[in-house]
Amino acid sequence: MTSSTVSDSFPGVPVEHDDEINSKILSISEDLVQGFQRYPFQHISEKSGVELPTVLERIQAMLEAGVIRRVRQTLLATKLAHGALCAWHVDPHKLDATFEWMFREDPFSGHVVTRTTDREISGSNYKLWTTLKVPQGERLEDHADVLKRLTGAHEYVLMPANGIFALGVGHVRRKSMEIGAKADSPAVMTTTRTVELDDLEWKVLLAMKGELSVAEVCENPWIGRAEEAGVDLETFFQVAETLDKKKVIGRFSTFLEHVKPSQTGKKRVTRFNALFHWKVPEGMQEQAGSEIGRHDIMTHAYWREGGDRFGNVNIMGVVHGTEKDRVLEHKAAIDAHLETCGIPVDYTNVFWGGRSEIKPSEISPTIYREFHEKWADAGQVIG
Repeated sequence: MTSSTVSDSFPGVPVEHDDEINSKILSISEDLVQGFQRYPFQHISEKSGVELPTVLERIQAMLEAGVIRRVRQTLLATKLAHGALCAWHVDPHKLDATFEWMFREDPFSGHVVTRTTDREISGSNYKLWTTLKVPQGERLEDHADVLKRLTGAHEYVLMPANGIFALGVGHVRRKSMEIGAKADSPAVMTTTRTVELDDLEWKVLLAMKGELSVAEVCENPWIGRAEEAGVDLETFFQVAETLDKKKVIGRFSTFLEHVKPSQTGKKRVTRFNALFHWKVPEGMQEQAGSEIGRHDIMTHAYWREGGDRFGNVNIMGVVHGTEKDRVLEHKAAIDAHLETCGIPVDYTNVFWGGRSEIKPSEISPTIYREFHEKWADAGQVIG
């Protein structure tokens, strides 16, 4: 099957990410539509220089073909729920089954990734990594304990973010990025303090955050979401813009299938997913994170305390690439920049991503209660 015959709905429409027009669209739509936009696809059209009808057709076609795996308004969940990166020590023969269960059965586990290191070092026996979130007022440890009981995992390590320095995607935009490319000034750290919302704000937020269907990729994708929230469209817009001012809205984004090859030309957006670890002296975490986060190649950069299981690292970040050597060249450039800034690195390492599945983490208190009621009396589910 070729890219021109992938769908009866869009015959002749190219769907690969590296098509010239698609690349123009994706270079904006992946991670440069910040905050809430009343008309997000018009925004993509204006910034990319591609006419709106073409933007809509191409995104619809890529979404139906699976090249784009989802289109949605992201939230800054660190402002809405308690969250952490969670590393799991599981028996090697149970790794795949635990991975599947976490991805399919736990709505509060978002990214589910297997990771390995190039050598046996601190933390290398933690081969399953997830992002975990629980609603405000709940404890991460309580949920993780239930997951540990159900899966039979030996141990977990929770690493909440104390600060965020980079949070984006932009795989198409980063493909040809120069080694060491960085912003003119250090990244500003975003805090993770939670924000209180009223009932109407929650209704609009929960209606807004769901994935858009192919049919909703249209001039105004919010009409149906306003109906879902039980408000008129103008009220929906006003509440959404209030939520944006409260810093709980992330970006409007088209998320590429960046791990698996496409269904058409077997092309991959990326091949390597590297989680970088750095240990810097106590008290220098914010400065180091800001210098790391200013590097354009970083899709994520956080201040997270890894503890003694992970060599007491305190800055973590993610880089994607199609060539392993080039990913390491980017890291070497960041390390050299830290040295230039007078920031010592006491320890560093790379955890390479393998199998990966990603879904938005749930933050609903109702779904949280239902999950724990369902599994309250269950024993270990993975033999």
